[in-house]
Amino acid sequence: MDKMIVVLDDAEFALQQLLPMRVNGVATCWMLVACPPRLTRHASRWVSRSAREAWRAKWSQDLFDKVEAVLLKPGDQVRRFEVKGTLAEFTESLQRDMGPARVLDARRPKLGYDAPPATEGQPMSRDGRLTLSGSTAAMGALLILAAE
Repeated sequence: MDKMIVVLDDAEFALQQLLPMRVNGVATCWMLVACPPRLTRHASRWVSRSAREAWRAKWSQDLFDKVEAVLLKPGDQVRRFEVKGTLAEFTESLQRDMGPARVLDARRPKLGYDAPPATEGQPMSRDGRLTLSGSTAAMGALLILAAE
């Protein structure tokens, strides 16, 4: 049986990456790991810890239901997990407990936010950072000077 750990935070984005990876005739054990969004410190001040945990559990349940409805085929198994602590440590403990498995980071990239790596050796992408080329900065400076 093929084992795959899938880290996800958005059902539609994850399914775009997962559906081509399904292999007909081979049973797969999908270990779905949900990464619920964190509440801001201002919002968390007014919400109790138990209410936050209940919201995270409901959010994860909805995400799992959406993904499983489309992803699973007969013979597949699924195990659900919610990240507690750092993602790299959680993934490492999953691999230690469940045996060797492939890891797929299917989280939606967010502008201005570099997500923590799913495994220790995962290269950090710089897609989330705002980059400004030199020519764009020069054009902006010229427009400001021309406006004055």
